[in-house]
Amino acid sequence: MEKNFKVLIGSLAGVVVLLVGILIYVWVDRNSLINDLTVDKETLTAEMVQLQQDYSALSTTNDTLNNELMLEREKVAQLIERVQKTEARNKAQLRKYEKELGTLRSIMRGYIKQIDSLNTLNTTLRKEAAVAKKEARESRNKYENLKSTTEELGKQVELGSIVKGRGLTMVGVTETGKETDRSSRTAKLKACLNLVENTLAKKGPRTVYIRVKGPDGILMTSDQQQIFSVNGEQMIYSASRQVDYQGSEVEICIYFSAGQKFVKGVYTVDAYTTEGKLASGDALLR
Repeated sequence: MEKNFKVLIGSLAGVVVLLVGILIYVWVDRNSLINDLTVDKETLTAEMVQLQQDYSALSTTNDTLNNELMLEREKVAQLIERVQKTEARNKAQLRKYEKELGTLRSIMRGYIKQIDSLNTLNTTLRKEAAVAKKEARESRNKYENLKSTTEELGKQVELGSIVKGRGLTMVGVTETGKETDRSSRTAKLKACLNLVENTLAKKGPRTVYIRVKGPDGILMTSDQQQIFSVNGEQMIYSASRQVDYQGSEVEICIYFSAGQKFVKGVYTVDAYTTEGKLASGDALLR
């Protein structure tokens, strides 16, 4: 009887030792599994943090794309927060988050391609804009040069279209129309000159004005002062006459009566049109 009891005790002790061994194995294995899952969770978290940093490094000048990138960064931040709140032994949930991480990575690769395409396009557009600016600058310079040349030619044509005069002479004329150099017999002064040929000049009626000064240097006029304008300056004239100018050389004579006796001395005369001075001359009355 005592022997059987000892055998029973020994058997029970062996069972206890076996159970303890099994419990120790299960505990160790469980702890090892938890440690592995914890490492997996930390690795998954680190990958998500890296993805978040990668998203933060992406930037573009496209506002719509920037808004989309901001939304994706927020998704990554929310996923990181959910992973951190999930226990390491919840393997199924962690695997689900790992799939979400893969999806977010794929989305990011798509954005990288879009940004590369935009950068390539922007580079192309900048080059084209630079070429366009250069061409515009060259065109503007050509236009300015052409404008300057045109203005210069216009000035030359304008100057070339001005009618000029030559051979201005002045003599005394008697009441009967004979020329004289005697002041006592002079009733009028006659000034004659030629308008030279100019095919560029405007054709049609043209008025020639003369300004006569006496021996005392004072401008001689009729009873009523008469004014004309030359190059924007108003001047008093002694007498005038209109001539039909058609581009060919034409002679014109203008008579001036002082309304008083002429004295001895040198009389000067200047001829003008509204475009400018034509010529000068003088006459000596004895």
